[in-house]
Amino acid sequence: MQTEDELRKEIEQSMSDCSYNEPFALQVLGDSMEPEFPDKCIIVLERADRAKSGMYIMAMVEGVRWFRQYLNDDEGERLVALNDLYPEIPLEGLDWQVEAVCYQRNIKRKVKHYQY
Repeated sequence: MQTEDELRKEIEQSMSDCSYNEPFALQVLGDSMEPEFPDKCIIVLERADRAKSGMYIMAMVEGVRWFRQYLNDDEGERLVALNDLYPEIPLEGLDWQVEAVCYQRNIKRKVKHYQY
């Protein structure tokens, strides 16, 4: 069994591999980001450690990954689902980090690009 330190070193090594930094595609599951990102659409993300307000990002918050819109304004930093049925995730005081930003969406071969 690996110690926590050995596991951390292994993760850090894998993150330095070239493939870790390559763009990757994911399929959106569920309706939390509709209508912009409907269930089963494909998104393409690029690894990042920061984001601008308004970007669509994948973030790790308290050990859970979320695909949401990142907002940072007078109301503070938060992750927002586009579907109003889902609550915002206020980020103040939480352990969180940006993991990737979305720069492309594909719905039935119709591609849309996003600035990042």
